[in-house]
Amino acid sequence: MNGIIEPATVKKSLSAHAAIGLIAGALLYIVSLTGTVAVFYQELQRVEQPNVPEMASIAPDAVQRGVEAVLASETGKPTTTHLYVHLPDEELPRATITTDSQAVHLTQVGSLAEPEEIAWSDFLVKLHYTLNLPALVGITIVGILGVMMLALALSGVIAHPRVFRDAFRLRARNDNGIGLADWHNRLSVWTLPFSVAIALTGALIGIASVTAYAIAADDYDGDVEAVYGPIFGEEDEADPRPAPVPDVATAIAHMTREYPDVHLTYVILHDPLTKGQHVQMVGEHERRLVFGEYYAFNAEGDFEHRAGLADGELGQQAAASTYQLHFGTFGGLGVKLAYLLFGAALTAVCATGTYIWLGKRRRRGVEEPHIRGAWHGIILGTPIALAATFVARLIIGNDFPFAIAFWIIVAAAVSVGAIGMKRNSARLLATDS
Repeated sequence: MNGIIEPATVKKSLSAHAAIGLIAGALLYIVSLTGTVAVFYQELQRVEQPNVPEMASIAPDAVQRGVEAVLASETGKPTTTHLYVHLPDEELPRATITTDSQAVHLTQVGSLAEPEEIAWSDFLVKLHYTLNLPALVGITIVGILGVMMLALALSGVIAHPRVFRDAFRLRARNDNGIGLADWHNRLSVWTLPFSVAIALTGALIGIASVTAYAIAADDYDGDVEAVYGPIFGEEDEADPRPAPVPDVATAIAHMTREYPDVHLTYVILHDPLTKGQHVQMVGEHERRLVFGEYYAFNAEGDFEHRAGLADGELGQQAAASTYQLHFGTFGGLGVKLAYLLFGAALTAVCATGTYIWLGKRRRRGVEEPHIRGAWHGIILGTPIALAATFVARLIIGNDFPFAIAFWIIVAAAVSVGAIGMKRNSARLLATDS
């Protein structure tokens, strides 16, 4: 060939390049769509399991009885390393205890009600966080997607210097994709602060997790908690010798008495039923973006210290603020509805951006009907798959294989779209000739 690449090879390379771009765009679209829906994670739990006991608050003694009952029910199992008590709040007025092996709801008096069954809501969040891949691999990819989204948002503004001046100019016609490009650019401008905030916090959460794993492997013998210790509070020395159930009620009573303006959201028991056990309270501070402050207690319920997330180093406060800013859980229903609106617009930007890119390739003479069809499959197949798995949850139950079903439906939609569009294009070509 004397160093000349054959046209067929060039065509295959261009198709491969387009396919890689399609995959990246598809993942951005899926992450954007699932993130928009996941804003209503608490509300979805209530839809999944509507008959669970609900309450505005629960007494400290009732929490103590619930903790004791759950730990007693795990007799004969490996001792759980952590026990979490979700305390009732306005968005999720339920008391729920989660251990390494189970999750169970409580009644208002602290007795065990029924197992927690929110598999679809958890599937949705995992899909957004990790694309249902192994945790480290998935969160790395999603973190990279956050960086990519941030770069696209900023470079889009730089590449279109008139984009702000024309922020409300829409050309109705769709000649050569002008109308679609206008909508894409307008939505990009209208959602720019939101897009930057979401992309930046998503990238920080993903990249920070990967960095923590790397530092833990290199310096802390794989102990990730040791890496996060300076930010979220250090773990106490482990002591596996048996000990009685810690006094959670006294710790809650202390918080109610000494910090009346702090809204408690979680009680966390570290290494329960061992001499090394200790208790943490997580409390939300009004008008703050931090997800909460950690208040540390010993097993007897005596207060020890705060972690400093609410008033410590700026880095601590910034780290503790990324979660609420990313998921829109800091301002009640009004903020959630705003996140729904802007999230839907951002998802539309992801969808139209790829359509514009494919349109430009087509106008340059690069005909790829199978790739256009595959993109149609992604755009339609993803919400269909989410809706289908949710219906399966309501009809079949909590044990349905949501992740497997979701990806099968999406893959089927992509295949049908690609094959159908290619056949249709070939039919039109044959008719014209």
